[in-house]
Amino acid sequence: MDGTEQRHRPIALVTGAGRSAGIAASVVLTLAQRGWDVGFTYWTPYDERMPWGADPEAVTRLGDQAGAHGATTAAIEADLSDPGATAAVFEAVERELGPVTALVLAHCESVDSGLLDTSIESFDRHFAVNARASWLLIREYARRFRGPHGTGRVISLTSDATVGNLPYGASKGALDRITLAAAQELAHLGVTANAIDPGPTDTGWMTAEVKDAVLRSTPLGRLGHPQDCANLVAFLCSPEGGWINGQLLHSDGGLA
Repeated sequence: MDGTEQRHRPIALVTGAGRSAGIAASVVLTLAQRGWDVGFTYWTPYDERMPWGADPEAVTRLGDQAGAHGATTAAIEADLSDPGATAAVFEAVERELGPVTALVLAHCESVDSGLLDTSIESFDRHFAVNARASWLLIREYARRFRGPHGTGRVISLTSDATVGNLPYGASKGALDRITLAAAQELAHLGVTANAIDPGPTDTGWMTAEVKDAVLRSTPLGRLGHPQDCANLVAFLCSPEGGWINGQLLHSDGGLA
């Protein structure tokens, strides 16, 4: 691929790609394989305080793997709980790659707690990262989008978690509404907006008990994999996916 062809690759921004085992990393690689350049965000302090810990080599490895498919990438470490981070992320991607055509929101704050034991600090942090940052990212994307009518894409990854997962589930519910509003409010730009609920996905967080429960509840008899969601994201980003708009899509193998 020569430099002229490289410059004509569309550009995606994928948030939350700090772990090789995560859905966001699969999205980055799948889009790279299908002809996109990709900017992606990560936030190491979040992974450091989670049970799985940080993956220090993940960002470099992801960039190398995407590059092997002909993609140019830009990795941006960003604390999305900071309202000022969103403009800085777009500026970095535009500076290194160019204007963003597709925005994929795969970042999250996720700490288990219920109605009685969720702290105010945790509740506020979940909404700051999962809802407010997503709104600000979509708003920044819309303000900057200049692509041909019908080419723009906003895709968010959501969840129907509730019991014992109150701040995560509630903030993801807010994300749904923000995304579906974008499908109507960004109509003048020709941008589609959809939310994907991938269901329980095996990214390294499941205990043996959780895996067993998911297997028993899923008609297809297997766990969800990051690639399952990445395939749907790539389809929605394609011209063939352009007629799907304003939808909350359950891509979970028919989980009961």
